[in-house]
Amino acid sequence: MRTPESGRPQGLDVSRPFGAHLRMSWWRPLVVIVVPPLAMVVLQVAFYQVVGVLEGSDDPMSATFTPLKLLAINLSVGLAGVLAILLLARLAGVPWRSLISSPRAFDGKRLAQYLLGAALLVGAGIGVVALVAPESPGWVAFGVSGTTILMLVVTLVSTPFQAVGEELMFRSSVLPAAASWVRAVRPALAVGLVVSSLAFAVVHGSTDPWLFGYYTFIGAATALMAIISRGIEAPVAFHVANNVLFSSVNTLMADGEGYTIDRSTDTGDASLLILAGVNVAMVVLVWLRERRTR
Repeated sequence: MRTPESGRPQGLDVSRPFGAHLRMSWWRPLVVIVVPPLAMVVLQVAFYQVVGVLEGSDDPMSATFTPLKLLAINLSVGLAGVLAILLLARLAGVPWRSLISSPRAFDGKRLAQYLLGAALLVGAGIGVVALVAPESPGWVAFGVSGTTILMLVVTLVSTPFQAVGEELMFRSSVLPAAASWVRAVRPALAVGLVVSSLAFAVVHGSTDPWLFGYYTFIGAATALMAIISRGIEAPVAFHVANNVLFSSVNTLMADGEGYTIDRSTDTGDASLLILAGVNVAMVVLVWLRERRTR
């Protein structure tokens, strides 16, 4: 529904910053916060069962990735992200493009520039971890096999879709949806940032305090990138660079086998502070770039 004086959708307020630019009934954000993550879990379980049949696995839900399991999880997250943005656009009565950036239009040049900067920062972070705490990521040894090649192909092809899906789910959808509960701009942004960051950490399913805190920190940092830049190009660029580079290194350092991601208790440690520093550096980069542009 559109306001007669402006011709804009009633649920969209372009005078407010990105992340606090939606207006909805109180119950609608709850749907956006709950339904897409549930759909993601259902899709993952279903895809894992299919992969188990194709691979003849006795334990399709094991934590060790194979090329098909990596593809399954990437597709499930990406599809859930698409569902999230379409669902919010419907519930708020706004164009889906306004959930990508607002009030400006999507900027491909921004995305490319941030992708380059993020790749450099994440690469530097991986290098520091390799020097300071090489045992923390669970790397075994360098090795290349047929499995390694397939894992790298799946990573390069489908991991960007997974990273974009998480940004659509949490920064494009949960952030502005939760912020719509509050009218004052700064408190609204704070509520959206906290809710989206905690939701991001929860769906990663870690019981380790270090890892849960780190995922929450990533959620907060990427939310700040979106708010500062008025869109999701920066957080998408960072998320894609982070996930593609780490998945590639994990694959190459798995001695020719599939790698395992263990998020149980006592699997995280202080080396995550190095990666948190990378997040901070990216937020600073976004702030400097946006300040110079404006």
